[in-house]
Amino acid sequence: MNDRGSATVVGAFVAMALVVVTALVVSVGAAVAARHQAQSAADMAALAGAAALTGGSEAGCAAATASAERMNAVLDDCTVEEWDVQVRVRVPIALLRVGQRDASASARAGPAGE
Repeated sequence: MNDRGSATVVGAFVAMALVVVTALVVSVGAAVAARHQAQSAADMAALAGAAALTGGSEAGCAAATASAERMNAVLDDCTVEEWDVQVRVRVPIALLRVGQRDASASARAGPAGE
């Protein structure tokens, strides 16, 4: 039996497996980073919106939108109830071979409860 060249074939499969595993690790890392970015953007947008509520609910949501945009996020929803601002934001992320998805997060800010 002639085994000449079989190490090359095995080496090629090992190299391909390493490339696939590396791509998966990079995709998972990108998804986790996008989720953290979305949560940070939601937290900052809610705080900015709550700080601007003295100008009315429209001013609060406008401040939340501007804050989310500065953090490369999209504000999907802004709700004002009395002095509380609740926001939902999303951050687009490109995943390998899966396409583009969104990482989303929500946050609420307002005065501390009694």
